[in-house]
Amino acid sequence: MLEAFTASTLTVAIAEIGDKTQLLALLLAARFKNKTAIILGIFIATIANHFAAAWLGQWATDFVSPDTARYLVALSFFAIALWVLVPDKVEAEESSLYRFGPFIATLVLFFIAEIGDKTQVATVVLSARYDDLWMVVMGTTVGMLLANVPVVIAGHFSADKLPMTWIHRGTAVLFAIMGIATLLWH
Repeated sequence: MLEAFTASTLTVAIAEIGDKTQLLALLLAARFKNKTAIILGIFIATIANHFAAAWLGQWATDFVSPDTARYLVALSFFAIALWVLVPDKVEAEESSLYRFGPFIATLVLFFIAEIGDKTQVATVVLSARYDDLWMVVMGTTVGMLLANVPVVIAGHFSADKLPMTWIHRGTAVLFAIMGIATLLWH
């Protein structure tokens, strides 16, 4: 149980650095003064999105044998390891959702941006790997908050100041290790 939470938290916190949703959090923090509303929007959007992703991961494992699931999960970790090497970009266009204020704008934009994102795919894979939906959802949500809350609070902080190449490489190594561990541990 603790392993599912810890692995989910660390995986998403690291994978989120430089991710398009983190860049979106930066844009929202620059746009709105109410940081609490932005953080709450990120929190609720993440819970909803990652619950659906974790449920999908659990549901999918019902249709394949445990060995096949293990190989698919490992392959997915390796695919994500390669995917994180491609940097994300987010367009800084004006959204019509901004008129609804920071909470609604963040909730909707963050939920949509997270669809098909690396961290959402990672949540599906983590849920298939660990048979504890709630620990995965809580872990991925905490990981998302660990990566995004400092960006929202700092507001003026720029991801350009981080060594993104090394962060992406380190994240890729983490996902590759998780793929190897999935193959080795039955």
